Amino acid sequence: MGKLSDFQLQEWIKAGKAIAGKSDGGGLTFTLSKGKFTNGKLTAGKASWVLRYRFGGTGREVTIGNYPDISLKDARIEATKFRAQIDKGINVAADKRKTKLADRNARTFMELGALYLEKSGAKVKESTRKETGRYLDKDINPRIGRLPAADISGADIINLIEQIAKRSQSVARRTFEIVSVIFGFGVTRQVVPINVCASLKVSDILGEIKPRRQRIMLTEDELRVILPTMHNLGNENALALKILLGTCTRKSELLKARWDEVDLIEGIWTIPPANIKRRKSAKPVEPFRIPLSPTVLAWFKQLQALGGASEYVLPARKQGYSKKSNTVSRSTLNAALARVSIGVRDFTPHDLRSTARSHLGAMGVDIIIAERCLNHELGGLVPIYDKHDYLDKRRIVLEHWATFLEDCEKGIKRNITNVIPLHA
Repeated sequence: MGKLSDFQLQEWIKAGKAIAGKSDGGGLTFTLSKGKFTNGKLTAGKASWVLRYRFGGTGREVTIGNYPDISLKDARIEATKFRAQIDKGINVAADKRKTKLADRNARTFMELGALYLEKSGAKVKESTRKETGRYLDKDINPRIGRLPAADISGADIINLIEQIAKRSQSVARRTFEIVSVIFGFGVTRQVVPINVCASLKVSDILGEIKPRRQRIMLTEDELRVILPTMHNLGNENALALKILLGTCTRKSELLKARWDEVDLIEGIWTIPPANIKRRKSAKPVEPFRIPLSPTVLAWFKQLQALGGASEYVLPARKQGYSKKSNTVSRSTLNAALARVSIGVRDFTPHDLRSTARSHLGAMGVDIIIAERCLNHELGGLVPIYDKHDYLDKRRIVLEHWATFLEDCEKGIKRNITNVIPLHA
């Protein structure tokens, strides 16, 4: 080696002409693809160092690296090292390919999951892809995401599923399905040698299925205990829970609500299709308008005063604390209820929706109107022939319901007929 100089290399690069191979001696070769030389740098094309040698009677070559990342001096040093290995009977090109494959197989599970989402294409529905992304972000990657995918064992999967099952068995089962699919994809891509989930049964990990928790319908006596003391949960939490109860809505719908969707003058909260829970059917979802009674309207205005200039009805309590969302966490209201005992059966925010539906039935509200208050999809032929939204009648019902809640909060007892007049 020693035939080339740095001056020659720079002149060739400036010329921008392709060079198939200029020998430095000893098999070390400089190659250059056609490119441009701008401001002292090669902005197009690629200059590389290649060692050419014979092994087993056949000509072979191995790429050392790119110039100028690897200088002429360093390229000679690396070529000398490769020569020493070749003299010992090592095929350095094949050895480098094995190392590269080993590095690829060392890809973390987080990277494998991202590759799956990228390459799954039309074979996977967009909704399924989004669901997989949520499971990866929330439960899977925080636990096994940084581990090399090829090194993950059955014991790691068992521990993952058991940890998630402490919160929800259904989530744990779905997690197992998603991890198994990703490992199957990894086997196809030759990133992992086997699908470690194939030899496991989620039923053996979780054991007997726990009975699904029954929804709680809070009684009038319980409401009369809860509502006067709800401020102990914090003003924002109390107002949010009362709004859920007074509007019969889902927690997720209120968490995503923005002030430009709440008309405080007309008393209408419009939930956009993107915030409405999707049904299993493929039918398009329409915006859902909720009439706000004076009582509920006052609760919204109190929330707006507490939220300051935020565009969200329930803004994140610590601005800048979390970059993932501008609103409170999905667990905030549940955590508040779990933290403070208010003297009744334990319940969740979603139980307030069940409670509202139960009391609307007890008040004699027509089943169709009661179901529309909850934005439930009506089965059978009803949605085909009945397109009416019953907004005016729902306003009457929800005002009657809010008056009842206000009486419970203030400790007022009155003889209110359970027949709600719904004028034609």
